Amino acid sequence: MTTTITMTKTAPPAWLLAFWKEIDDKTFGEGFDCFAENATCRLGVAEWNGREQIRENLRAFIDTGFTAHHDVLEYWDGGPLKVFRGIVTMTPNDDTKPVVKPVMTHFFYMDEVDPSKVSAWIGAVGPVQF
Repeated sequence: MTTTITMTKTAPPAWLLAFWKEIDDKTFGEGFDCFAENATCRLGVAEWNGREQIRENLRAFIDTGFTAHHDVLEYWDGGPLKVFRGIVTMTPNDDTKPVVKPVMTHFFYMDEVDPSKVSAWIGAVGPVQF
């Protein structure tokens, strides 16, 4: 099956920036409302199902000893598909470890019933070792 989608490079939307800010600020609040309640996430080797599992597993990952800062380099809007490319600066709490800046590429598939919500998130970040 072939599908053609026209992609437009544009400024990132407020929902995406709010989502990354929640992670960067370690607040994990309303920025996660961009996900449908039953959203799925495949992030690297992680497989998370549901907005609350996505929120809690990201919180647990960030709590492993570093602070993150997400920079959006490109955002492409294809209607039901959004593509983001960026860099995440990961600063360890232990200042004897180096800061790393892995590249990220994320695909956000919007919900068919409510296209303002993400129903599936597939992302690649890495490597993320310190």
